[in-house]
Order: sequence, then structure tokens, then C-alpha cells
Amino acid sequence: MSSSISPEPTLEALVDIGANLTHESFSVDFADVLNRARQVGVSQIIVTGASLQGSIDALQLAQQHSGYLWATAGIHPHHANETDATTLAQLRDLAAQPQIKAIGETGLDFFRDLCPRDQQIQAFEAHIELAIDTGLPMFLHERDASRAFIEVLKPYRDQLSQVVVHCFTGEATALYSYLDLDCYIGITGWLCDERRGSHLIPLVREIPATRLLIETDAPYLMPRNITPKPKSRRNEPVHLPHVCQAVANATGRDYGDIARTTTANARAFFRL
Repeated sequence: MSSSISPEPTLEALVDIGANLTHESFSVDFADVLNRARQVGVSQIIVTGASLQGSIDALQLAQQHSGYLWATAGIHPHHANETDATTLAQLRDLAAQPQIKAIGETGLDFFRDLCPRDQQIQAFEAHIELAIDTGLPMFLHERDASRAFIEVLKPYRDQLSQVVVHCFTGEATALYSYLDLDCYIGITGWLCDERRGSHLIPLVREIPATRLLIETDAPYLMPRNITPKPKSRRNEPVHLPHVCQAVANATGRDYGDIARTTTANARAFFRL
């Protein structure tokens, strides 16, 4: 699976629903990162908040680049032990800002287990309650934890607005369960990785067009279908067209069709 996307002004508009632009690696050339993304059609970017400070920083970026950057507010399961009454109150304050478009990144990660699982579950539930109270969509993370993830999410699902399981890398059973819960599915450059993402190719075909979203998860998950290979291993939103192309290849659909569909879905989901 390979493609080469050139930065032409006629490219379809794309929305990157998850980019960790507060990462320190972007501090030296941030303006260039945004300019490169614009040149390939990335019309809007959701900046992921994965800690309290990260969420504050994401909001500030969104405020500085109004209309182009938006943000989420939440605490990643790796930092679940930082979720307490004080931080939740601060997240609630952040969520009141118009640039905050979702609660998260939150969820469960039993792959790395950087926080005890019971703390992850408690933090996840607290974020869900915050999303219910604010009416905001949820931006969720799940890795090697689908059974527990579903057990936590399902009882609340009818009280929530929209939900996206971002950076989906799981198996068919998990995918079907998320679709049964009317979740959106975020696809990243993992799909472009022939070493560990090939199982996603048939699964992407099972995602209804109305529930499909694309993202870079920058600076992580550089698409491996880029030719020639970039000198830097840092992923950035400029590479979102390669994710779009990989989805098009996997589904047998046109690049423009995937771009238009995922952009419309993202703008509806995040109320852009």
C-alpha cells in the first residue's frame, strides 16, 4: 500500500480529529507545521488534551488560531491517578470555553497499564459524567481493554451525545461492539503499517460511512505509506492525506469521497 500526495490547492478539505500539537517536538516550528497542513488541504485540526496542563495548552492554541484549531479537554488513562475533584472542576471550567469541542482524551489502556486499572475506570466514569453534564461529545482511548471499556460505557451511552473511539487498532469484536453503541471510529496511520495494521484493512470496510473519521495522532504513528520516506520520524497533520488514501485503498472508494465524507462527519461530530 503506497501513495504519494502532492500539496495541490485542489485537494479536498480534510479534518484531523486528533493531533497532539502541544507536544514539545512542535515548539520549534509550530507555524510551519500549520502551514504545511493547510497546503495539503487540512482545513481544521482538533488538538488533543491528554492531561490537565495539556488541555489548558490545547485551549490556548485553539484560542490563538481561532477557526483553524479546536481542542479537547481530558486526562489520558496513563495519567488517570491525576483525576480528582480539583482537576475535574478545572476540566469543567475548560469545557465551558467555546473552543473545547469534546471531553477527552479519556478511556482505558490495559496495554501499558501505567495506572492501576481501577483508577483508570474511576477516571473514565468521572469523564463520562462530565460529558453528560456539559453535553459535549467524548474523545475516547481504548487499548487492550475493550471488554472493560464497553462495560463502563454502555450503561451511560443513552445519556451521552456523540462518542468517538479514536485511533482504533482493535479486532472485529471490539469494532462491532462500538458500532452497536453508535460510536464513531477514528482511523490513523496504524492502517498504513503493514507490520501491525493489516488486520484493519477488512475492518475499515465494515465501518459505516456515517461513522468514519480520520486523524494523525501526531507526533505519533507516522504513516508508512509515504514515499519517499520523511527524514523525520515525527508525524504531523500534513500527513493526514496518506491516512485518507489508505482508507480509500482499503475500502475501494475514491480519495475525494473519503475526504468529503470524513470531513462532513468531523464537522458534525465536533459542531465546527
